[in-house]
Amino acid sequence: MKNMINKSIAVAISLILLGGCGKQLTDLNVNPNGVDPSNANVNIMLPGLLSKISGYYAELDNSVTSGVVQHMQEDGWFTAYNHYVWANRDWGNWYSTLRDNELMLSTAQAGGFPMHEGIGYVLRAFSFGNVTDLWGDAPYIEALSATKDIIKPKYDGQEVIYKGILEDLKKAAVIFKNNTNTGIIANNDLVYQGNINKWHRLANSLILRYAMRLSEKLPDLAKSYIQEVYAEGIYIESIANEASVQYLGNTSADSWYLAAQFDSEGSGFRRRKIAKPFIDKLLSSNDPRLTVWVAPVHCQWVEDYTLTVAVEPFVRKDGVPQSYVSLTDVQYLAEISTGAKFTRRYNPTLYGSKLDTGLYVGIPVGEIAPDSYNNNPTPGQVVENQHVSQLTSMYKANTGEYLKRRLATAAETLFILAEAAQRGWIGGNAETFYNDGVKLSLQAWGKESAYSTFIVDSNVKYNGSLQRIIEQKWIASWNCSVEAWMDFRRTGYPAIVAGPSSAEPVVPVRFIYGNNELLANEDNANEAIANLQETPYSNVRGRNSQWSKPWLLQGTNKPW
Repeated sequence: MKNMINKSIAVAISLILLGGCGKQLTDLNVNPNGVDPSNANVNIMLPGLLSKISGYYAELDNSVTSGVVQHMQEDGWFTAYNHYVWANRDWGNWYSTLRDNELMLSTAQAGGFPMHEGIGYVLRAFSFGNVTDLWGDAPYIEALSATKDIIKPKYDGQEVIYKGILEDLKKAAVIFKNNTNTGIIANNDLVYQGNINKWHRLANSLILRYAMRLSEKLPDLAKSYIQEVYAEGIYIESIANEASVQYLGNTSADSWYLAAQFDSEGSGFRRRKIAKPFIDKLLSSNDPRLTVWVAPVHCQWVEDYTLTVAVEPFVRKDGVPQSYVSLTDVQYLAEISTGAKFTRRYNPTLYGSKLDTGLYVGIPVGEIAPDSYNNNPTPGQVVENQHVSQLTSMYKANTGEYLKRRLATAAETLFILAEAAQRGWIGGNAETFYNDGVKLSLQAWGKESAYSTFIVDSNVKYNGSLQRIIEQKWIASWNCSVEAWMDFRRTGYPAIVAGPSSAEPVVPVRFIYGNNELLANEDNANEAIANLQETPYSNVRGRNSQWSKPWLLQGTNKPW
């Protein structure tokens, strides 16, 4: 090995001496994994960009945001997910892809590919939108200027970034409206297969999304953008026009993140559980989506005041006592598939408290020992909690009809319009938009037939309030939880309460600026940190905390 290293060094020195130091050093420092601008091809770049950006967005739901909005909790490796114990988080993946997108955008402009240009504006807006949503102030105007010898870009304020995002989306919408799809290869467009009208709808729906982000800070600007899109009438209004990328299911990188094939121990799927506030909301209205997302408990608790012991030391199969207190997930599923029903009895008086006897059971948020919840006989990571619901088996698959990287949904768009109408910003009927949002979410999960019964439930029926709109939007954002977090920050709905073991008594509002920026772009990063508003909950980390408020939330008294 040593001889090989010495030989490689000698060859490199010889090449430099023979070819001229300046030129050869330039050649040696070319990134072999980057795109050569002289050979850039918009159709070759497009699928990679769409795959990466949709993957980054979906990964947020997997990593922490579904825990923040209390769609789910974890009963293992749970401190970051359940208790918001977060470390510094870098954004390099977003900016790396933004640089590649900028090359596609400029190549499309120079080569006369208007549809690719429009897509480039959408992807730029979407990526910067996530950066500023999640962190706050960020490099924007100078962010992609390394070729201009700007290696420490200044941070721009959120107001500048959001306005730029909306202008980019407006540029894209104008391009798409011209209906010129020159040079697009349908198979390379992973979202819409070259359909320019659908891209137009996505651009306008994202205008609605980011305009509504500004509802508390710049309401007049938000209102004007939303009115313009509504007047045009082009936005995502049906399931067929939703923006998503299907998982291919060939490798762990292009499969659903809990896929059992790539998790030999099954620990990822096993530790991810439904959160009690979310399941309680679904149960309160007999929500038909519940059975799509959540499986019944393997073993249901039964109250029995005649027992002479607090808890039976065994389970019952179809009422008959067995010789064990638990089975593995595989064994339970095999038995349940034949129709077997498992129960376990306890005496609340002798036990000293109540257990959850429901068929669908979630984990309370922020528990100190979530793996023991509901008197789990096998706490830890080896066997699942038989007394708490798992996700349904479809979430073990690599891919499937409902397993998608969702970028924007029809339900989200209709709920935004419902809110705009409720605020008096547009002339449509808020209840109609709201009802359509509910219906589209049910349709997206194969439950549209239940709509007529579901919509009249007292916990669902529109009551004229913003809270009701956002609560149903929160449910509809399942597997797309970033949007629920952004809505909660902006409105305070639904009333998400941190659990007893949370690092702070309130829910976080941002990510912590990453170490790469703090080290490599220290002055500009520190200026951005200084622009954050410290709160009573920022104290542990200081101003660069997940509980410090960026500009978007300052002065709004939201969400707390």
